[in-house]
Amino acid sequence: MTYVVTEACIRCKYMDCVEVCPVDCFYEGENMLVIHPDECIDCGVCEPECPVDAIIPDSESEADRWVELNRDYAGTWPNITRKKPEPEDADQWKDVADKYEKYFSPKPGGT
Repeated sequence: MTYVVTEACIRCKYMDCVEVCPVDCFYEGENMLVIHPDECIDCGVCEPECPVDAIIPDSESEADRWVELNRDYAGTWPNITRKKPEPEDADQWKDVADKYEKYFSPKPGGT
């Protein structure tokens, strides 16, 4: 089992999860984070840290579509090991639905 980041992270990109990850398995895109499923040790410490509940175990049915996306982008985006400030408008995006289709960016995040 592993944890994955879902579309709730898009445009919010809070990074509280990054600080607590003992194996540094988060990767940064332009407007969301992903977890490398092969590096995640299933400790679960990141899940309660996410203020928008964007992190879920892959055992949940809705996780199916996110496992491969997390795997694919973790292979191309830069690894992130320290928390950075969230976007200034992050709170405005917390409750927006269907963010993947409308706002997802495949571009890597800044370093």
